[in-house]
Amino acid sequence: MAKIKLILVFMLFNIFHPFSARCEIFEYKHIQGARYRILSVVDEAVFFNGVLSYRAEILNRIAVEVTGVKDGKGEHKATFQTSERIVFDSANKVQANSSFAWSREYESVFVRDKLGYLTIDPKYYMPVVRNVPVFPDKNLNLMDKWSAEGYEIHDFRDSFGIQEPYRIPFIANYVYVGQREWKGKSYPAFSVSYKIASRPQITQGHVYPVRIMGDFDQIVYWDHSLGQEIAYEESFRMTFEMSDKRKIEFRGTAQAEFIESEEMNKEKLVDEIKKEIDRLKIPDVDVRAVDEGISLTLENIQFVADSAKMLPGELGKLERIAAILKRYPDRDIIISGHAALAGSKDYLLKLSQERAKSVADYFLANNVRTADRMVIRGYGADMPIADNKTEEGMRKNRRVEITILEN
Repeated sequence: MAKIKLILVFMLFNIFHPFSARCEIFEYKHIQGARYRILSVVDEAVFFNGVLSYRAEILNRIAVEVTGVKDGKGEHKATFQTSERIVFDSANKVQANSSFAWSREYESVFVRDKLGYLTIDPKYYMPVVRNVPVFPDKNLNLMDKWSAEGYEIHDFRDSFGIQEPYRIPFIANYVYVGQREWKGKSYPAFSVSYKIASRPQITQGHVYPVRIMGDFDQIVYWDHSLGQEIAYEESFRMTFEMSDKRKIEFRGTAQAEFIESEEMNKEKLVDEIKKEIDRLKIPDVDVRAVDEGISLTLENIQFVADSAKMLPGELGKLERIAAILKRYPDRDIIISGHAALAGSKDYLLKLSQERAKSVADYFLANNVRTADRMVIRGYGADMPIADNKTEEGMRKNRRVEITILEN
């Protein structure tokens, strides 16, 4: 489900309007150069023929930049990252990983008008849900209702071999419900509900869906002081009836919130961190600016052979790195594991991810970041920075990278 369901409400900058309990207007206004991110956490249970198979938490992280504004319409460039952790697996009877493991990343470009309607090239998979929310071009009184067409886009490449984004239309029903509370503050809110029903013309692969059904209910919170949606809460249920007579059902809840990004002075930050590394005498650490933010490369981090268990001497290094990361608590991080070329591709990929997880678990245990503020990813030996034919090169390639994200 992580690959087909990422986020159901997308949040952008809008115009300020004075609050009124009796009459509201909702209208998008886009500010060129604005940058922000949206964090969504999905708690999902997956059933096969009515029997619980596993539960997972899915973390969706969306970084957005408004790249242009014309005639009240905003052009947006966005990166959608999804990561997942298994909470319960009935087959293995395990409760699983404390860290979120990277799953997939999508790039997207789209235009949104002041009422919320999207214009987007059919090649893009994100955002999954489109033209939700949209607003009527009038003031809304308490309990006013309206409806509008929307559609979902699904990525069936891995599941069913469908290479193009798969489109499912629906009608969304809205109600302006007045003030509701979110995290101790009161906001104007509206409800959104819709159903999907599709009989896909899919006959590829050994097993494929013959019917897709879904029910979705949301409460969306609007912040007039910022002029945007500040958060949403959702419950959902989605069922796939398969060609082999199995029924796969996804049930769950989700919530998301908007987070405004502070501008990052990369040159200054690199200089600050380098000085701290020198002061703390941390060996084999390289710091540099990258597109995503600031990268700290920990070369030659030592693990027990063929395992993700760090040698005792490495914990002191991580403790000092943790002290540096705590200086920037509002920045999310990605922890990437890399391996030297010594083993099969699958083995190295798994090992590098497990070693990144060991670092993340240390940070989690020492309150460096909460689980939803960091993601792990394993690259195996796919991104060498030195020659694997030499011992020195392998030492450099056997590394962990921590990226402090700009947005």
